[in-house]
Amino acid sequence: MEIYSRIMDEFAAILHVKEWQEMQALFHRVASNRPSHWLLPVKVCEAVGGDQENVIPAVLAVACSHIGIILVDDMLDEDPRGEHIKIGEGTAANMASALQSAALTAITNSKLGSEAKLLAMESVNEMFLATTIGQHWDVNSIVTDEDLYWKIASAKSSPFFGAAFQIGAVAGGATVELSLQIKELGRLYGEMIQLHDDVNDTLAVPASPDWDEGRSPLTILFAQLVDHPLRHRFKELRPQVRSNSQALEEAQDILIHSGAVSYCLYQLLKRYDFVKGILSTLTLEKPDVLADIFEHVVRPVFSLFQEVDDPMIAAALQGNRE
Repeated sequence: MEIYSRIMDEFAAILHVKEWQEMQALFHRVASNRPSHWLLPVKVCEAVGGDQENVIPAVLAVACSHIGIILVDDMLDEDPRGEHIKIGEGTAANMASALQSAALTAITNSKLGSEAKLLAMESVNEMFLATTIGQHWDVNSIVTDEDLYWKIASAKSSPFFGAAFQIGAVAGGATVELSLQIKELGRLYGEMIQLHDDVNDTLAVPASPDWDEGRSPLTILFAQLVDHPLRHRFKELRPQVRSNSQALEEAQDILIHSGAVSYCLYQLLKRYDFVKGILSTLTLEKPDVLADIFEHVVRPVFSLFQEVDDPMIAAALQGNRE
């Protein structure tokens, strides 16, 4: 059976969820879009040489976690596209709480051994706590420097991916030590995805919500804080970009020419170097499967900057060729 169909059936069979038609409909709707992040445990399990039948509960736990986090995040961001607009904030909050429990239930109901279950449950539970404090900092902090940006990003974005990698490794039979090393790879992957999204979202047309005051993608933070000739003009343009397409075009041009986009891509490639260093120390059944997860993120960067004349990116590209 196709994996997304399989986990929809597994989710619908969870105690209490089977009585909750609205929850099943939400899960089915998200699953129908086949989120690629849900398959990370499958790939990690394959990389460590595990039986993929054992990884289904890990995929379900990741799926439940993903939907629950998005429900809360959209409410905190007051995102007009969020599910809470349709069903109400109270219902959305209740569903998010239930999905956290469902994620842990998926592991509890799995056929993993007791030690593996405990490790997987600890990983998922830690992820929930770290993500919530990251969401809290994100809502209640005005990001004024890069250190605070990374503090929030590391708490809000990375734990989900760290847990997804780790429980995939645990389901595949990895040792505790190996699962922790793979968890660190997942955290780096989360940072790379954050950087990737920052660039894509701030260069999107029409303007994404990332341009709103109170949000600080690294691209915008760079353009506002670093001393460059168009810094003042960028600050003037930012409040206008959501309603003025010409202002958006000019502001995005400044992101490119100020070095903001290059800086984000440089940071992404630096993390790719860290990943390669960790991968070189691991003994895996199929290391190429794990390596390909990261190459998928950086491949567009290599394609885009093959002829780049930016010293930061050129140095990072050269380092990744060696």
